[in-house]
Amino acid sequence: MSDVVLTGAPLTPADVLAVARGGATVRLAPEALDNLATGRAVVERLAAAEEPAYGISTGFGALATRHIPVESRAQLQRSLVRSHAAGMGPAVEDEVVRAMMLLRLRTLCTGRTGVRPVVAETLAALVNSGVVPVVPEHGSLGCSGDLAPLSAVALALMGEGESGVPEPVVLAEKEGLALINGTEGMLGMLLLACADLALLLTTADVGAAMSVEALLGTDRVFAADLQAMRPHPGQAASAANIRALLAGSPIVASHLEGDTRVQDAYSLRCAPQVHGAARDTLAHASAVAERELAATIDNPVVLADGRVESNGNFHGAPVGYVCDFLAVAVADVGAMAERRTDRMLDKGRSQGLPPFLADDPGVDSGLMIAHYTQAGMVAENRRLAVPASADTLPTSGMQEDHNSLGWGAARKLRRAVDNLRRILAVEVVCAARALELRAPLKPAAATGRVVAGLRSVVPGVGPDRWLAPELAAAEEWLRAGGPVEAAGVPLA
Repeated sequence: MSDVVLTGAPLTPADVLAVARGGATVRLAPEALDNLATGRAVVERLAAAEEPAYGISTGFGALATRHIPVESRAQLQRSLVRSHAAGMGPAVEDEVVRAMMLLRLRTLCTGRTGVRPVVAETLAALVNSGVVPVVPEHGSLGCSGDLAPLSAVALALMGEGESGVPEPVVLAEKEGLALINGTEGMLGMLLLACADLALLLTTADVGAAMSVEALLGTDRVFAADLQAMRPHPGQAASAANIRALLAGSPIVASHLEGDTRVQDAYSLRCAPQVHGAARDTLAHASAVAERELAATIDNPVVLADGRVESNGNFHGAPVGYVCDFLAVAVADVGAMAERRTDRMLDKGRSQGLPPFLADDPGVDSGLMIAHYTQAGMVAENRRLAVPASADTLPTSGMQEDHNSLGWGAARKLRRAVDNLRRILAVEVVCAARALELRAPLKPAAATGRVVAGLRSVVPGVGPDRWLAPELAAAEEWLRAGGPVEAAGVPLA
């Protein structure tokens, strides 16, 4: 994989995924080194001046009124990082830390933070080493940025903590603050969640189409002219996916005549409306993430004309809000999938399928408890949908009197996304078994290929067996994009 080259210009989501998940390395371009040198010259001029400059020759936060003499400033930076590396709890995932390091490195490369080139070079070397600093989960309030998580990384650059670099850097004026005063942790998690959801929302369309067939539903409600009457782009894309997946379905055709039902349940009929609204929410979140990728977050910041100004750009509200919005959408998509699953397992509503899709009902319990597991995760996602960003509280002696809680919003979003993947895996497992039980009727070509693909990792109908490994295998198949790839038709 080629390097991600840092110039100080905005990165792309693909760049972040390449480093966070793909193991790509980073390289500082000459433009980045020039930016760093220019910004550092401004900081050194202010450091030599008699007038105090925040973060350069003063303390921090509520302690900003104290002027720090030259001989104490290196200690000031060390003390800042050590004291702010105060996180607790389990370590966050390696991909999150790698994304966070890359994004902070890119911010340094703008030259707006005023660090020396050696600081950026040391951080780049840490990224490329494959060593991932231990970053505890708890500690960030999303203002001023992700202080505690980024401090864990800065500690490593100083050669301290649980995973220090072999050639540590001695931080000079402003550099400790520049390493930790950003929103890159929550932004990295948002970008990773957006990538996951782009696949999962298409997977949800696949599961819905399979469930429509399994429950002898109609495909008429997904017609383009009906969908166009409510012109939301996400809804149109989801409906188009379901139409493509159900095209030519013998199961759907089998009950076009003689079916006394007037309408399908909402969980079938309204799938494009719910999945589509989630798609539109994802599009908004992705747009926010793209803008954040072009942002320079630090306080104070070195401007192009040589001024150094305090600002409030470190506030995490833009990222925190969309993480919360996405958690709501994720919870609702999962809830609808659970309703379709429950309908397939209920003899009274499944249109002739055996209870719980069991091989020998009574002797076998079939997929009854797989649904329990799914329902438990749906319930958890409802709890995770409660917004973190509405729960601000004051800190730092009331200097930081409104915090975004964006890190917390991003953490719970990651958990909700993982739950959604498992929820959809249960629906696909149940729908595949239901389609097989409809034999000799055959599903559509696309959904039939999905069933066949699932059978490469999960066995089909038969007596009860240990289900947990099969559900785990289905989850990993979804993680790899198995249903979307197996369908073999273009899907949005």
